[in-house]
Amino acid sequence: MAQSVDFQVLISDPRPEMIEQWPVKGATMIQGMPDDVVREHATDGYCAIITLAHDPRIDDMALMEALTGPAFHIGAIGSQRTSQARVNRLKQLDLSDQQIARLKAPVGLSIGSKSPPEIAISIIAELVQVRKQLQLDNQRR
Repeated sequence: MAQSVDFQVLISDPRPEMIEQWPVKGATMIQGMPDDVVREHATDGYCAIITLAHDPRIDDMALMEALTGPAFHIGAIGSQRTSQARVNRLKQLDLSDQQIARLKAPVGLSIGSKSPPEIAISIIAELVQVRKQLQLDNQRR
């Protein structure tokens, strides 16, 4: 879905079995530790980072790196309760309140989505909304 609205998609996971399950045509697949992948590939303000693993050992590492970098949007999937627990963990990793405030969690527009396709639509809609707002802000400058 992200590719259909002009996003380049990079999928990363340290687990080979997870990478093998993502046969997404046109997406770049990287097996690696998420913090390393974010550090290497999310190097400018044109990047958005969305964590979807539901595993704090994987997602938190990527978020820790993302929240100190230049990405224009950083989001994490999960419920309100899961998101609050994540914020509490991130505070223990010496991230500032300002850095943590950059995190959109739960990620996606609030449309009452429950199924994976609905969640994907809400996330893509949010990315498009944020990107369009940044474009408008840049035109006004």
